[in-house]
Amino acid sequence: MELKEKILKKEAIVGVVGLGYVGLPLIIAIGEAGFKTIGIDTDKEKVAKVKRGESYLEDVKSEEIKNLIKKGLLKAYNTYEKIEECDIINIAVPTPFTPTKDPDISSIIDAGKEISKRMRKGQLIILRSTTYPETTEKVLKPILDKSGLKIGKDYFLSFAPERIDPGNKIWTIKNTPVVVGGVTEKCTYLTKIFYEKIVNKVVPVSSPRVAEMAKLLENIFRSVNIALVNELALLCERMGNINVWEVISAASTKPFGFMPFYPGPGIGGHCILVDPYYLSWKAKEYDFHLNFIELAAETNEYMPFFVVNKLFDILGQNKVKIKDAEILILGAAFKRDVSDTRNSPTIKIISLLEGKVKKIYYNDPYVPTLKVNNKEYHSVKLSKNLLKKVDCVLIATDHSIYNYNWLLENARLIFDTRNAIKKKNKKVYLLGCNIF
Repeated sequence: MELKEKILKKEAIVGVVGLGYVGLPLIIAIGEAGFKTIGIDTDKEKVAKVKRGESYLEDVKSEEIKNLIKKGLLKAYNTYEKIEECDIINIAVPTPFTPTKDPDISSIIDAGKEISKRMRKGQLIILRSTTYPETTEKVLKPILDKSGLKIGKDYFLSFAPERIDPGNKIWTIKNTPVVVGGVTEKCTYLTKIFYEKIVNKVVPVSSPRVAEMAKLLENIFRSVNIALVNELALLCERMGNINVWEVISAASTKPFGFMPFYPGPGIGGHCILVDPYYLSWKAKEYDFHLNFIELAAETNEYMPFFVVNKLFDILGQNKVKIKDAEILILGAAFKRDVSDTRNSPTIKIISLLEGKVKKIYYNDPYVPTLKVNNKEYHSVKLSKNLLKKVDCVLIATDHSIYNYNWLLENARLIFDTRNAIKKKNKKVYLLGCNIF
């Protein structure tokens, strides 16, 4: 009852562990709702920037951070020393996969251990990091139970999956519904009334397991459908007389029963690429193999290899030796108009080109530097001279800022993997189409 009253009166102090793509926008939304917040991240540089009121994400303005600090609603630390002061603790740490595609939830485990050491009665812990079903109850809960506190009575635990879409100006934390699943009914209730103070709509479900599975379903749905159009693009390439982009455009005119997805050089970010492997890994515990989902992931991961092979074909058709070729890649971020390079297909494409072509350049106004295989690349300035110098321009990310007409005028060859140019031209080669 004490925690409930604190929430309703906005007197609860709210902690956010992890100040990355999920945690920083989250803590801003909580602070702007009127709660005092404490941000925790082991990355000292991030914490230092927050303390200075500097944002390192497009989705958060520096002014938003400064305003909360000025009002006394935001403090940041690189240790867990202030956890005991928090009435509510959101865990928003990274959950990548290993090189062998196994889940890496070590950051959740580490955060759980640090919180457990400092827990007190009356705290609500909410896991927001994407993970496989049963993580909240079978991994995080046993760690927190070591505090000696009893779940549902002394402390409360829920899972409320993040739904951050970097760069999306329409759907933000505040107007995107939050799914909530608590270990007990009281856990769910407290989490629900808290998030009702932050967002427009809260959707309670029966357990953390359901909330965890729902998050994976959301992103696996996208992975499977992207794989479908990627495979269709490969077929259109093989057939040679069908443009997959025109096919999708035509199908999109159906007002019901169809949702357009688009092919590309590969998928990136955290959710769409990583989530299928999290669920596939967990399913094997139950002697269940998600062949359909694994095949979709396999198709999507094949696309950078296909792109490089087609690039080599384009060079060959234009009498350019691969070992003498100079390639300019436009776009290093995994999606349009953001700086997020997590699992970007550009990184894989550069890795595949290294040692095979003479020179690799890249340009991305949002990504000044890019590390590939421990080698640091720097974004080059676009110029007519550069476009005329390189043998082919590969459009990997279709940023809105690019002048595609200017690019078409000055480049010698263009391999467009995103249908960015949208004009028929003999110098333009399109993914999913062999019609010129």
